[in-house]
Amino acid sequence: MKKIEEFIEKVKSLNKKVVFPEGEDERILMASSEILREKIASPILLGKKDKILNIGEKIGIDNIGDMEIIDPENSEYLGEFIEKYCEKRKNVNKNVAEKLVKKPLIFGGLMVDTGKCDVMVGGAINTTANVIQAAALTVGFSEGIKTPSSFFIMVLPNGKIYFFADCAVNICPDENQLAEIGITTGMNYKKLMNENPKIAFLSFSTKGSASHPMVEKVQKAVKIAKEKYKEFDIDGEFQVDSAINEEVARRKVKEYSSVAGKANVLIFPDLNAGNIGYKITQYLANAEAYGPILQGFAKPVSDLSRGAKVRDIVITTVITCLMT
Repeated sequence: MKKIEEFIEKVKSLNKKVVFPEGEDERILMASSEILREKIASPILLGKKDKILNIGEKIGIDNIGDMEIIDPENSEYLGEFIEKYCEKRKNVNKNVAEKLVKKPLIFGGLMVDTGKCDVMVGGAINTTANVIQAAALTVGFSEGIKTPSSFFIMVLPNGKIYFFADCAVNICPDENQLAEIGITTGMNYKKLMNENPKIAFLSFSTKGSASHPMVEKVQKAVKIAKEKYKEFDIDGEFQVDSAINEEVARRKVKEYSSVAGKANVLIFPDLNAGNIGYKITQYLANAEAYGPILQGFAKPVSDLSRGAKVRDIVITTVITCLMT
């Protein structure tokens, strides 16, 4: 059974509620129909009810009437959410808060924050920056985390699974941000895979084989990550072959390392490397790539590519539900 099928079976037993702030998008409606029909989760659609019902009937969704639909502008939660937003953002008055809370992304984030649903999945229409901003303003960040980031789940043809980060959000993270990306990705690896991560911070250098400010940044990130989170196996800097191939690691890494040659979480030094790395793996190694999945927030919120297909939306929803 493919890993994603295992995820789907696992999430069915959790009875999660998922809010989709872009409920008037056809792809969201088709994905929600599949999610409801397969009993993966309970979708909640934000938007104008009449419009959503008309679109659903037009594209042939036979279970559209079984979905919960909320219009943020006329919701019974509106007053509560305005108060909640004002509590979170002390410098915002109620008139401004009302305008913001009526925006589906903010409304959806507040549904997650207040426990009225478990996760939010957006980005089919909105940009990644807008989704991240809405999540930061509503659910906020996990304790000790200041940097939102993302990861990809890469499934190789031989069944081997790696988590790649950050391949979609942070262009040039500094050492503190890079350390947070490593820790957060490791946490999600453990949560999703039910095993301890071995986190490798990547570079063009292995354990000081090259000297350059770019290498020094990764070395500093490794030190910070190790100090912040002692529970995980964290090491670097590694060239990618030293991180994932035990024979190469034996030749290149002279000191003991619990990660060298055995890494399952790969932390790239910047977005150039991360984006290129996951796409090379996807297309040349014929790997399945699931993501990007947003991380770092106090409660699960994830993003979609604006070119996302229905299946992409379903899989992102499944993975995000497992991050609760």
